[in-house]
Amino acid sequence: MTVDRSLRSQALDPPALHAHAMNDLRFIRETMERSTSFTAVPGWGMTAVGGTALITAWAASHASSLNAWLLIWLLEAALALSIGMAFMRYKARLAQLSLFSGAGGRFMLNLFVPILVGIPLTFVLYRSGQIEILPALWLLLYGAGVVTGGMFSVRVVPVMGFCFIGAGIASLFLLPHWPNGMLAFGFGGLHLLFGGIIAWRHGG
Repeated sequence: MTVDRSLRSQALDPPALHAHAMNDLRFIRETMERSTSFTAVPGWGMTAVGGTALITAWAASHASSLNAWLLIWLLEAALALSIGMAFMRYKARLAQLSLFSGAGGRFMLNLFVPILVGIPLTFVLYRSGQIEILPALWLLLYGAGVVTGGMFSVRVVPVMGFCFIGAGIASLFLLPHWPNGMLAFGFGGLHLLFGGIIAWRHGG
């Protein structure tokens, strides 16, 4: 009887060891994915930014001058940045992720370098009287940042970036005289759409 029990125990050991090994491999794989992919992109933050962009597009369409129009959109950019960072910081804290090291640091660097490039270009185009190019410039540079940053995040993020690039190209060549509409479509509509997808599929 003792021998039978021993044999049965030995027969059960390999499946148990296999299950344990599979659990270990799953844990290792999930840990590696978390370390190489920044998952704290804030879906609800994007929807909030999309909402403020739609309001801003309406306000900018009633601006009394080009200077007022530019000021309204620059204020929206500052507001959007504040909202996005606040939501991202909150989501990263919940997920115990760092914004400035590892995948988070790579995401932030690749996202913000094209945006920072846009600051002097905006100033130069404003000084030279070429304000009509600014919507396309903003959409293209933001899209480029989202694509490059999104390579270190969930798959839907770079897809959103390519949509912004497409909107920028359309603004540049197809609809140059519809600046508020294109900015509303990009910073408003695309943020609402993809923000909702990210919130639904990736936890807020």
